[in-house]
Amino acid sequence: MANHVSSLKRARQTIVKTAVNRSNKSKLRGTLRTLREAIAKGDATTLAAVYSSTASLLDKSVQKGVLHKNTASRYKSRLNARVKAAVLAKKAA
Repeated sequence: MANHVSSLKRARQTIVKTAVNRSNKSKLRGTLRTLREAIAKGDATTLAAVYSSTASLLDKSVQKGVLHKNTASRYKSRLNARVKAAVLAKKAA
């Protein structure tokens, strides 16, 4: 356990920061799960709204330092491709 005042403070800060990061990461995973479920259902109207909110949350995660910008960009690219494929498959059917 830390003994110095500064190291005690850093330990407190780490606990708070860990809780914030865990919350942000959990929210992100939940949103990604929601989008993947919407893609599986193939409802075009909800897909656009869900994708928009997911992309926004990915960008916010980058700003908060939860994700690297290239990782978020890769997620958005792949998810957008899946959304487009689902919409086209729905139109073709």
